[in-house]
Amino acid sequence: MKKLTKLLSIATLAVSPLMFSANAVAEYPERPVKFIVPWPPGDLEDIITRMIAEEMTDVTGTPASVINKPGGGGIVGALDVSQARPDGQTVGSFVADILTTHIHSGNAPYSADTFEPVGIFLDYPFVLATKADAPYNNLQELADYSQKNDVSLGHFGYQALPTAITFKAAEMEGIKIASDSAFDVNNCATLATGDADIINTTTQLILSCLKSGEVKLLTSITRDRLSIAPEIPTLAEQTGITQTTWNGLFVKKGTSDEVKAKLAEIAQAALKSDKVQDLSATTGAGIYWIEGDAAKEVVANDFESSKQLLEFMNK
Repeated sequence: MKKLTKLLSIATLAVSPLMFSANAVAEYPERPVKFIVPWPPGDLEDIITRMIAEEMTDVTGTPASVINKPGGGGIVGALDVSQARPDGQTVGSFVADILTTHIHSGNAPYSADTFEPVGIFLDYPFVLATKADAPYNNLQELADYSQKNDVSLGHFGYQALPTAITFKAAEMEGIKIASDSAFDVNNCATLATGDADIINTTTQLILSCLKSGEVKLLTSITRDRLSIAPEIPTLAEQTGITQTTWNGLFVKKGTSDEVKAKLAEIAQAALKSDKVQDLSATTGAGIYWIEGDAAKEVVANDFESSKQLLEFMNK
């Protein structure tokens, strides 16, 4: 009898962690969930992540909130997620740079395998734009024009992935950039005042002059053609460069598949909402959902391609 009691005790100890784990998953989220956005409020990733947090609160009855932690080009917020427990209670809403260029540059106090993707959901509507009366309508025509005329480029800084993508495309297409400048904001005024002939920016920053017809697009740095300008070919179509600037939900490595699946289910429901679809229609933002191995492949591919882009920029 003593031996049987001992064996039962050992069996109970062996099963207890599994039971605890199963209960933890079943109860997820067991306390308020924090979605960390490492940027100031107001941009697309912030707006959409807030909608996902609202969906989680509505579906689970557990409060979920967005916490903006800007600083260091996204590093401050990413560090907060890297130091969290792998339980899905702290979720990062990360732009591609956090998982790619920051690590290559040695800026990140975490490694490439610190996080796991829940899903990638946003292609930023980055574009190359110019004044409507410019004598070129695509990259090849811009290349031809730049051989005999000075062309200036406005961008968001050399550390920004779209900047590196633009310079790489310029080299591939034979576009001569006579001068370039980094601006805090690249908008309609940047072109109207002549501060730059072409600008690398997002559609939401130039919507007013796009609608008025004062500005036109030369290409979009997106997975698919913009819904607000379906006639404009993507950079991938014109150059073969497939890198884009995306945003996704990430958790600490070791978070259970069940928790990630619950997060993915809630996020996908939010992305199908009328509010998100209206946002996409207004800005041309690419809204989609890539999860699991497919999301890991996107990160891995961009990790390698961004390394090459940085090497190109550092020549």
